[in-house]
Amino acid sequence: MRTSRFKWIWLGVALLLLVGLLSAGSLAKPQPAAAQTQPTVGLVCTNGPSFTLDAKTGYIILGDGNTMYMWSYAKGGQAFQYPGPVLCVNEGDTVTVVLHNTLPEATSIIFPGQENVLANGAPVQPQFNTGGNLISLTNMALANGGSVTYSFVASKPGTYLYESGTNPEKQVRMGLAGALVVRPSTVPSGGADTNPAHYVYNRADSVFTPEEEFMVFLSEIDPYQHQAAEQNKPFDLTKYHVHYWLINGRTFPDSIADNFASWLPNQPYGALARIHPYDKYLPDGTLNPNPQHPYPGMVRYLNMGFEEIPMHPHGNNGAVIGRDANPLEGPGGEDLSFEKFAINIGPGQTWDVLFKWYDAENYSESNPVTVTIPDPANQTIGMFWSGSPYLGVQGPLPPGVSTLNVCGEYYIISHNHALFQLDAWGVTMAGQITYMRVDPPLPNNCP
Repeated sequence: MRTSRFKWIWLGVALLLLVGLLSAGSLAKPQPAAAQTQPTVGLVCTNGPSFTLDAKTGYIILGDGNTMYMWSYAKGGQAFQYPGPVLCVNEGDTVTVVLHNTLPEATSIIFPGQENVLANGAPVQPQFNTGGNLISLTNMALANGGSVTYSFVASKPGTYLYESGTNPEKQVRMGLAGALVVRPSTVPSGGADTNPAHYVYNRADSVFTPEEEFMVFLSEIDPYQHQAAEQNKPFDLTKYHVHYWLINGRTFPDSIADNFASWLPNQPYGALARIHPYDKYLPDGTLNPNPQHPYPGMVRYLNMGFEEIPMHPHGNNGAVIGRDANPLEGPGGEDLSFEKFAINIGPGQTWDVLFKWYDAENYSESNPVTVTIPDPANQTIGMFWSGSPYLGVQGPLPPGVSTLNVCGEYYIISHNHALFQLDAWGVTMAGQITYMRVDPPLPNNCP
């Protein structure tokens, strides 16, 4: 299952890094036909309110060169993907999910946070075997071709998980999980934007820039559990030990590649956050009369793993406005959101976080950074460096140095702060890592 040719692995990782970083710059490259109508960066919705999902098997590619056997939910009649499709609906929708099961054992879907869920038109019920032992939290689709139809009314906006309710210590870890996004159906009172889909909750202060909506779906893999499932053998859960940590079903550097990257046919969702500077205010603190980006960006964090993950976006604290699809507000609607520099997401939790980037010091070539630049002989030039510390400026580079920077943009890392989880079975810097790319203000020359 695991190759011992580490030199080949490291060469492969280096090549993947180069390709992934070129993708992060959104340079022109071929895309699969299915990707043409979807955003290259950011949240990819499968719009409802009616969905058909197939529980099926497939493989994904990991950062050490391995492939891994997985289970997941795929769009009905379409190819395997991991994680499952992002189901997007509106508040008040009657949501219908038809589950077809192609797996060798019975499975199901539960919808944490949703009330009065029906299965085949009747209230869902836990399932027991003939010995009276609980085998599923909800009604199941039988193995090798069974089906069940779930329905519920999406009553509250926010970010939710959906996942298997059958043998979850196996099936969820094998990959049967995805994200459910419920958007407000009306503009909140006092809202400045006229589109209700541009709000996270029914609060005016939950507005975000729609082109800057991202998902961070965190999961983990013990390859021995997956190997046992592939070989239809039992697995001793007391020996469960994670070797891979993933963002949106990918490891770094693939995590920063575009959505629907051609070399990741079963892992459609990238995790790069590409934004522009927040410009509601001018550098002197007064309101900008012609803002291009007056609203923050939005990240939907979901943790499908089995331990807390401390995600740390470097130099970019976020405002936590909701957890588990509950807005952080007091009994009178007062704002109880708070800023954090590390988003410590517990197992099975979702966090909704607004963030923005702006140059607080307003540095530029006419207002330079007051530091002494070291001699070039004492510098190490990173692959993202533009040659200038100023946004939108590309400066000279030392002879023989190349860059992946395309228009003077900034790149800021975001990663799991439990540093051993940046690993892919011994290959370092191949775990839960992504980046935020800050482009110069519009108009700009960024491809």
